[in-house]
Amino acid sequence: MNASFNLAVIAPAIVLALTGFVIVALDLFFRPRKSVILGIAIVGLCVSLFYTLNIWGENQFAFDGLVAADNFALVFNCIFLIAAGLCMLLAMNLYESSYLLYTEFFAIMLFATVGMMLMAAGTNLLTIFLGLETLSISLYVLAGFKRTEERSLESAFKYFLLGAFASGFLLYGMAFVYGATASLDLAEISSFVTNNSVIDNPLLILGGLLIVVGLGFKVAVVPFHMWAPDVYQGAPTPITAFMATGSKAAGFAALLRVLFSATNGTVADWVIILWILSVLTMSVGNIAAIVQSNIKRMLAYSSIAHAGYILVGVVAWNEVGAASVIFYLLAYTFMNVGAFGIISILGAKDKEYVELDDFKGLGFQRPMIAVSMAVFMFSLAGLPPTAGFVGKFYLFTAAVKAGHIPLVIIAVINSMVSLYYYLGVVVAMFMKEKETDWGVKVSLPTVSVSLVLAVVGTLGLGLFPSNLMQQFQLLVNQIL
Repeated sequence: MNASFNLAVIAPAIVLALTGFVIVALDLFFRPRKSVILGIAIVGLCVSLFYTLNIWGENQFAFDGLVAADNFALVFNCIFLIAAGLCMLLAMNLYESSYLLYTEFFAIMLFATVGMMLMAAGTNLLTIFLGLETLSISLYVLAGFKRTEERSLESAFKYFLLGAFASGFLLYGMAFVYGATASLDLAEISSFVTNNSVIDNPLLILGGLLIVVGLGFKVAVVPFHMWAPDVYQGAPTPITAFMATGSKAAGFAALLRVLFSATNGTVADWVIILWILSVLTMSVGNIAAIVQSNIKRMLAYSSIAHAGYILVGVVAWNEVGAASVIFYLLAYTFMNVGAFGIISILGAKDKEYVELDDFKGLGFQRPMIAVSMAVFMFSLAGLPPTAGFVGKFYLFTAAVKAGHIPLVIIAVINSMVSLYYYLGVVVAMFMKEKETDWGVKVSLPTVSVSLVLAVVGTLGLGLFPSNLMQQFQLLVNQIL
């Protein structure tokens, strides 16, 4: 088969796109029950996962090198599919169903996942931009899916405006890079960087900085984080979880691809910038999270802080650092979807219970839900034996090996600070008298399955991380 037209390379994305179109067509002509639409969407995710695993290890390219199906892209495909599947299952609980009456919700989530896959597979800046826009436009719609609530519409509008500015920065950066190198292909940019001085090329430096700004917005890096708290708070909770996990993973996939593939190891030119961004991001995120009484908003600032931790692995700029970033993104998917999932199922038809006081006494009324929430809080805080602890250990170890000991010290201090607000949720559930009568039940098996998978993933990655980490170290050699 001609490598320039090898559809197998983008088969996982094609499957999701076709599944989305089928869902829209079925809803248009037959109006099936939402449980049927969910089943079709999950089948589409499973088939996409099958094609992802089917081309594992083949390292194929297509469309004149615009996209790649290397193991780096494929492992991120798995993370995106896991995040999408868990969030779709959460969307079926009774509270979310009260406003998610439109089956195109699942189709748009599939289209967003297609955008994520293009971002991870892109070996050309143009492909990465197309993937980013596909993802962003889908998330703008999903963020405002509570169409009768002013706060949800406000969050979507704010996300759209700031996202448009960020896309502009990214596109300008790519234009400057093209002007400096006469190419948008990452391999050709890398060759240019190897044979020419970057310091003497201000156009290339400016373009690189603008690209970092554009991708930094997507992963909510300080100072490009302003949108996250309001959007996370106003969006439907399953979509908040989807943005905090899948969208963040896609942003870091593109960032890793660009930094490692295009800069060709020019570490000194970029590490200081990433170092400063990491410190600012984790510090601002944790300090702001401390004063939040709204748990959804607290998790939004927490998500910003975790972007700072992940940047520690990027700063390390070695095999262990890149592999630890992938491991942490996978772990973060399970523990963050689980935390937002608990918030989602505790909502009532006319009220969302997201204040810290609402969680008082939950451990005595709904012990299984409270224990699950405690597992996710412990993991987000980085306590053993959870995936969050192992993920941070790998990130910090990579940075120590690279000589960034001051950065690790700052990261450890920030992790200790985060204990205050994470354990505050646990204290409220198990050590405070109840203030809310929790009559709601997890009445749908899909929601229970999602939470069980999140708990299993959080504990499983914490107890048995070594084999997976070794595989991640092998695959990052493709881009180092």
